[in-house]
Amino acid sequence: MVLFSVTKKTTAPFDGQKPGTSGLRKKVTVFQQPHYLQNFVQSTFNALPADKVKGATIVVSGDGRYFSKDAVQIITKMAAANGVRRVWVGQNSLMSTPAVSAVIRERVAADGSKATGAFILTASHNPGGPTEDFGIKYNMENGGPAPESVTDKIFSNTKTITKYLIAEDLPDVDISVVGVTSFSGPEGPFDVDVFDSTIDYIKLMKTIFDFESIKKLLASPRFTFCYDALHGVAGIYAKRIFVEELGADESSLLNCVPKEDFGGGHPDPNLTYAKELVDRMGLGKSSNVEPPEFGAAADGDADRNMILGKRFFVTPSDSVAIIAANAVQSIPYFASGLKGVARSMPTSAALDVVAKNLNLKFFEVPTGWKFFGNLMDAGMCSVCGEESFGTGSDHIREKDGIWAVLAWLSILAFKNKDNLGGDKLVTVEDIVRQHWGTYGRHYYTRYDYENVDAGAAKELMANLVSMQSSLSDVNKLIKEIRSDVSDVVAADEFEYKDPVDGSVSKHQGIRYLFRDGSRLVFRLSGTGSVGATIRVYIEQYEKDSSKTGRDSQDALAPLVDVALKLSKMQEYTGRSAPTVIT
Repeated sequence: MVLFSVTKKTTAPFDGQKPGTSGLRKKVTVFQQPHYLQNFVQSTFNALPADKVKGATIVVSGDGRYFSKDAVQIITKMAAANGVRRVWVGQNSLMSTPAVSAVIRERVAADGSKATGAFILTASHNPGGPTEDFGIKYNMENGGPAPESVTDKIFSNTKTITKYLIAEDLPDVDISVVGVTSFSGPEGPFDVDVFDSTIDYIKLMKTIFDFESIKKLLASPRFTFCYDALHGVAGIYAKRIFVEELGADESSLLNCVPKEDFGGGHPDPNLTYAKELVDRMGLGKSSNVEPPEFGAAADGDADRNMILGKRFFVTPSDSVAIIAANAVQSIPYFASGLKGVARSMPTSAALDVVAKNLNLKFFEVPTGWKFFGNLMDAGMCSVCGEESFGTGSDHIREKDGIWAVLAWLSILAFKNKDNLGGDKLVTVEDIVRQHWGTYGRHYYTRYDYENVDAGAAKELMANLVSMQSSLSDVNKLIKEIRSDVSDVVAADEFEYKDPVDGSVSKHQGIRYLFRDGSRLVFRLSGTGSVGATIRVYIEQYEKDSSKTGRDSQDALAPLVDVALKLSKMQEYTGRSAPTVIT
């Protein structure tokens, strides 16, 4: 057995190591600076209770982006030096964010041990490569992201750190080979367990969904399917689940080989970046072949999803509402009913209407999955979602892109269970239009202005807050911009008091609420690595079923005009158009 020793390395703080809504994200070159990653990791160990470090089991894996393999070795050596008993690593350092949550919650080692937390190496939907983004976040024993009480402590530690512990003489572990490597150090044995991270996740999915019914759907000659992993970690799960378990043809999979730079693409599952899938589904300008009936995409770490039908896009806000409306009858896991539903504040109110109609508990929370996690831990929420392509349930404590795809396939299988040999299947578009007929339609779009000057972004937001002091002036200005837009009846900065722990989250986005139920929301995103990203959310509710078939951009054009001129977007940012429209 290889023996290792512990070295105390002298270091000094770096500015700006504050974890955002999903951990610390910076350019790879920033993380490659001597001591930079080490400072953050040690600050995290120092922020955790001693029993969650000494003698504990932690997971270290991620989406496989550039610098991940180096980071796994560094964190493993620091874990050993800090008295961790064992580290679990996904083969080739690959483990989706939802799978990490599942592994923390479900995996039990041969000696009965379970993980107390995880370092997840991901920058989610951000690009990867030597000049692109890297990220790291810590998840807790419940499988969910560290709460603000912990991330605040981590950040405080980064500002005062003077040393970190590392086992420099611990050999690198071959993470391409499944197996346990054992070492011994000053505090006793230390193991690194490299394992196939798809096994535990698939086992969990089989307790949630009826795989046999989905298999029958995929076997129908009238049903065609396409899944695009955008060269992210979802690819290893897609092959195992959709092809090996459910019988889909391997040609159904696009870009399912994980790559450190995501094939040079942007692993964000939206209509702008998932170009190949968008074309294949008949929504691109160059589409000239018959599209599949169902298509879906994932982001880099597989926690986000995009759902498409043939020549039809399902908004994430509609997606979570439709899953909630159909869950009890379509998904075995929910057969006894839903405990409640929740959405993030910027997400459209489509879920609110479902909750009201089905008499379900409903919660509106700030952006950030940890807020859903609190509700789930308290048994108050079963299904939740956010407009930024995140959907999930209480089976884990992260959003789950493949879960969302399986949920949609389950709904399609249920709707078609007596019709698989018929002339025409119930389609994704049919399901969405039926939903609008029952619950009304929330026309909805999001404009992203990425990498704008941070100072200008803050000035824009401050101006929007100051305008809220006089709604009569706001309405006068709106009428000058578009006379056909309703009056604003309320405006605020969203503030949330957690019903579980009583914590208060302030400054969570700026809202303008209109008399007819329309909304404008402005928010600074916390998931970028440079500059600022301004997100503008534009929503209009239509109850009249004869008016729910309009083109979304046409229906929203007046409100879009108001949003951009009211905020003085071009004046503050210099941008004449958004980077991304979803």
